[in-house]
Amino acid sequence: MKTRAGRHNSRSAKLAVEPPRAGSAEPVESNAVKLGTGRLWARGGVVLLALSFAISARAQNPPEDLSKLSVEDLMNVEVTSVSKKEQKVSQTAAAIFVITQEDIRRSGANNIPDLLRMVPGVNVAQINANIWAISVRGFDGEFSNKLLVMLDGRIVYLPTFSGTFWDVLDVPLEDIERIEVIRGPGGATWGANAVDGVINIITSKASESHGGLVVAGVGNLDQGFGTLQYGGTAGKSTDYRVFAKYFNQDHLPGLAGPNGGDGWHVLRGGFRVDSKLSAKDDLAVTGDIYSSRTGDIGGAVNSIASPAVQAEFSESNTTGGYVQADWIHRQSERSDTSLQVSFDRYRRNDVLRETRNTLDLDFAHHFQWGSRQDVVWGVGYRYSSSTTDGNLFFSLNPPDLNTQLFSAFVQDEVALIPQRLSLIVGTKIEHNYFTGFGVMPTLRATWALQERQMVWAAISRALRTPSEIDTASQLTVNGFVPPGGPPVLIRIVGNPAFQDEREINYEAGYRIQAQDRLSVNLTAYYNSYSQLQTSEPEPSFPETAPPPPHIILPLNYENLMRGETHGIEAFATWKVTSRWTLTPAYAFEGIHLHLDPSSQDTTSVAAGEGSSPRQWARLGSHLALGHNLAWDASANFVGRLANPAVASYTRIDSQISWHLREHLSASLVGENLAQDHHIEFLNTGGTGFSNYMKRSGYVKLTWRF
Repeated sequence: MKTRAGRHNSRSAKLAVEPPRAGSAEPVESNAVKLGTGRLWARGGVVLLALSFAISARAQNPPEDLSKLSVEDLMNVEVTSVSKKEQKVSQTAAAIFVITQEDIRRSGANNIPDLLRMVPGVNVAQINANIWAISVRGFDGEFSNKLLVMLDGRIVYLPTFSGTFWDVLDVPLEDIERIEVIRGPGGATWGANAVDGVINIITSKASESHGGLVVAGVGNLDQGFGTLQYGGTAGKSTDYRVFAKYFNQDHLPGLAGPNGGDGWHVLRGGFRVDSKLSAKDDLAVTGDIYSSRTGDIGGAVNSIASPAVQAEFSESNTTGGYVQADWIHRQSERSDTSLQVSFDRYRRNDVLRETRNTLDLDFAHHFQWGSRQDVVWGVGYRYSSSTTDGNLFFSLNPPDLNTQLFSAFVQDEVALIPQRLSLIVGTKIEHNYFTGFGVMPTLRATWALQERQMVWAAISRALRTPSEIDTASQLTVNGFVPPGGPPVLIRIVGNPAFQDEREINYEAGYRIQAQDRLSVNLTAYYNSYSQLQTSEPEPSFPETAPPPPHIILPLNYENLMRGETHGIEAFATWKVTSRWTLTPAYAFEGIHLHLDPSSQDTTSVAAGEGSSPRQWARLGSHLALGHNLAWDASANFVGRLANPAVASYTRIDSQISWHLREHLSASLVGENLAQDHHIEFLNTGGTGFSNYMKRSGYVKLTWRF
């Protein structure tokens, strides 16, 4: 369990300490299947390639090639995450970045965290093979509690740990239509915990994936992965697709030895059905189930008599799934309503052994009022039931908890000068289990300077609500036995009176399409935070049960820190020629935190200021070589981390793709090519030890039929 502001323990609830030195522990075999699986996938790929030339079948249409679109077309991609209505990217009053399906294909990435590396203002640091630290605009950590993540508008932010389990947030990348990333608060639309950013992963309609899809790949780290999918029609008004996806990943090298013990594999199956119920009604039903087995080397306190943290290897199983229905009713061209109902369940077989069931309902009504006003309003309800079965060293009190969340929001966009100047006023009101009512207003404006230039500005208030860890944890993080004295245990104790963390955000942006081949986006922001989390020492006390008698040194969560952040973000798209596109990007951020005079916390300021890089830069390149060949490459520079200290690094990725036939393509991908190995984040107080990121590569075949 972390004792630093905004960082929590998670899956195995083990305190990660400094990694064991070489020779201190025997290497642990990874749970990933070894080279035999790799050879099997390689042989399967050869067979698949042969079959593709031998079989003649009606092929599914290949995806739209966005490289043929102009810069203006890309600026006019429609998004929905800013205000729960369709808007063109160029007209939004927010710092938004859209990862398109074409970006996904060009990236060579095999998971969602690696896709997010292209977004300025997003901090992506891989801790080990199955754990990431991902945040927006600072405060990075394994559980970044100020970032709200969604899948098709369904919130996957977890109230137990205040964050996202990235290891199980996975869908076939070929089914992602786009990923909308908002840097900055989204509380007025999406509610609490959308403090510094919102990530909404949006999947494509079933009608866009008719026919079959087979993806197979093998590499030195991604030892075997693949997707099987088929889509079609049922009757005249229903489209569907079903899929199965599997991957098996080898372990990464550990800091103290060749085996980091973090190999893992996941099997997932899912579906989507889209039906046109009438001329005015559409219904989409999606769902999936998954099972994973994850290896980890972490630290844990296992004995009162000898309470020092011990490194240990563990494997944990996770199962889960969800079903979601989205109904859209169009009353007229000026009015439509939507209703989303979802149920999610997961079981994580870690120290907490948590099972959580969540029912979510969300209703929204969008209508045009007169000739100048565009209004969206809605209400929501969430019921979440959690059961845990902790142990002597980590538990929740109470162990089982049922919570409810009620919410309502309204936003009104007023065209003060039609097609030139607009004002957006909105707010969301929520009532949560821990702190009661919270209000998150926003005021935004857009001004079209010319046909291809626009400036926008916003002021917003956002809240981060407490988690069960903040309010109910009982976690022994370390201990020692003094000479001649009883054992001493250091314990973090949740605070039922913990309050919302608060933010006031000021930001402004400028967009210009300088010519048909160049677009530029600039954003500047200033955030003011209050009531941030600290860990405060409390008076020690003796404890006799369980034996032997021991002394407790408690730490309690309080809201005794405040601070400011400021930064700039810039990115551009430049079509140098019809065959060559460059995408440069840059971000800078400064973080300054201050303790209240009554605080005795000694770690939160350094951790909050030093966990994210001050500077980040990226250059992406896409080159169509001809003869159905394309070369994509990117270089990401990430500045150093001050606390814990991690050196700056540059990550270089490259992909050669070849369309062998109209519906068959092959890719050769290299990742982390600049260095044989490097560290991205030192996880000094989370679920497991950090490991080295290593140079890796894989070959992938994609067949559509």
